[in-house]
Amino acid sequence: MLHAAFDPELGVFLTDQAAATYPIRKLGYMEVGRVTKSRTPAVATGSRVALACGHRTHHVVDTAVERFVVLPDDLDPLLGIYVAHMGPICANGILHAAADLVGAPVIDLGDGVRGRRVLVTGAGVVGLLTALFAARLGAAEVAIVDRTQARLAAAEALGLWAIDDRESEAWRAVKARWRHGRGDRGADVVFQCRGQDAALASALRCLRPQGTVIDLAFYPGGAPELRLGEEFHHNGLGIRCAQIGRVPRGFAHAWDRERLSAATIELLRARGDDVREHVITDVVPFSEGPELLLALAARERHVIQAVLATAPRR
Repeated sequence: MLHAAFDPELGVFLTDQAAATYPIRKLGYMEVGRVTKSRTPAVATGSRVALACGHRTHHVVDTAVERFVVLPDDLDPLLGIYVAHMGPICANGILHAAADLVGAPVIDLGDGVRGRRVLVTGAGVVGLLTALFAARLGAAEVAIVDRTQARLAAAEALGLWAIDDRESEAWRAVKARWRHGRGDRGADVVFQCRGQDAALASALRCLRPQGTVIDLAFYPGGAPELRLGEEFHHNGLGIRCAQIGRVPRGFAHAWDRERLSAATIELLRARGDDVREHVITDVVPFSEGPELLLALAARERHVIQAVLATAPRR
């Protein structure tokens, strides 16, 4: 954020300073690299590792303070971009749903979605991976809402119920299809993955009474579209923030980042071919990264997931 910075000691945003200033020297948190030299028994020379070091062609890892994950040999390194950070973001959302439903301890990651009707708002990378987690972990049905045709097509190709909310409000489709009883319609749980306050308002409308939105999004512009005096109040709904910096309270000893990365690897082993085909839409040379970012900022190009390749794929 350019207008405020988070003070970790006080736990508040301070508006008299910016979280980032120009020039920005580190961008990105989904990297995979090969170890060219190792001085630690924790990782062997030649290993592939996933980490969050920013877009760059080389990096020296301080193993005492920096987190990395050694990738298994059977995993496509292109899929490894999700293992260190992005996959755990999504798995943590699923974990929050489990904590919301069953409390502690959560033995199985799927406890909050198994047998339930799950809605995901936003068919970007976070939304699609979260939906794939829910489907693999036994959800009765998984729907995903978006308004971009390419993303809706990707969702359908992944076996999800894709809802185009340009045609009508998402809650109409969801509550027509998911009926639990008289006066009880809608999703059991919604994973909100759009950085728009209107999407959070829509997510609340899609819930059955006493349902919960697991919110993975971020709203730097505030939330003027959110009306807590309507469905939120009258249907007894909940909003639970799933922020990657924390797992649910009391879960840190059992569900650390390593376990969330392991769950990500399991998902990618099962659905990696689909992710490679339908989610990773662009692989471009690292040298073309600035042009790609400019095109995306100008809305001249649409991607779901772009990967910057520092060397030709073998």
